[in-house]
Amino acid sequence: MRRDGQVLIFDADDTLWENNVLFERVIEDFFEWLAHPTLARPQIRVILNDIERANAAAHGYGSKVFLRSLAECLESLYERPATEAERRHIDGLANRLVAREIELLPGVAETLADLGARHRLLLLTKGDPTEQQRKLDASQLARFFGNVHIVPEKEVEVYQRLAREHTLELAATWMIGNSPKSDITPARQAGMNAVFIPHEHTWVLEHAELDPHDSGVLRLTRFPELLNHF
Repeated sequence: MRRDGQVLIFDADDTLWENNVLFERVIEDFFEWLAHPTLARPQIRVILNDIERANAAAHGYGSKVFLRSLAECLESLYERPATEAERRHIDGLANRLVAREIELLPGVAETLADLGARHRLLLLTKGDPTEQQRKLDASQLARFFGNVHIVPEKEVEVYQRLAREHTLELAATWMIGNSPKSDITPARQAGMNAVFIPHEHTWVLEHAELDPHDSGVLRLTRFPELLNHF
C-alpha cells in the first residue's frame, strides 16, 4: 500500500538523466584514437579505471577530472608526458560532455510531478558544483525539489547530516538511485530505506554488491514504477 507524506531523496546522474553513457562514448573515441600497438582495449580499460579511481579520491568528479584521467592514461601507456597537441585532442573528444542538452530518462518529469503532489522531494548529487548545477538547470527539474544538495562524495556521514538538517524520520525516508556504492549502501547504513533502479551504463566505479535479502531496499526496473509504491 502506498503511504503519502514520505521523503524521497533522488540521485541525479543516470537516475534522472543520461550521464555515464556519454563518458563511455568518449572513452571509445579515446581508445580508437590511441590505437595502442600492443594492448587490447580491455587491458587499457583496467589501467584507466585505476587512474580514474585514484583521481576521484584525490580530485573529485566531473569532466575536468575525467580529462585529466585520459591524459594520465596516455602518459602511463607511452611512458612520457602528453604533448600539448595530444591534450587538445583529448579536450576535443570530450566537448560533448560540456556542450550538450540533458536527455531525461523516460517518464522522469511526469513521475516527479506526480510524486511531488504527495511527498517531499529532495535532490542529492555528487560532483563538481558548477557542472552539476548546469545539468540541473538544463534539465528544468529543479522546480520539483524542495532542496538541492551538491556534495563532493556521497558517504554515510552525508546522509546522516542530511537527516539532521531536515529533521527526517528515517523510516519514512527513501534514497532513490542507480549506484549501489553511492546511493543505496550509505543510505541504508544511515538508517534510511532505498530504491535501487539500475542503469545499464552505471559507471564501473559505482558498482557494489547489495544484500539480496535486505527488506529495506526496493528494487525497480524503470523510474515510473515508483508510482506503484509511492
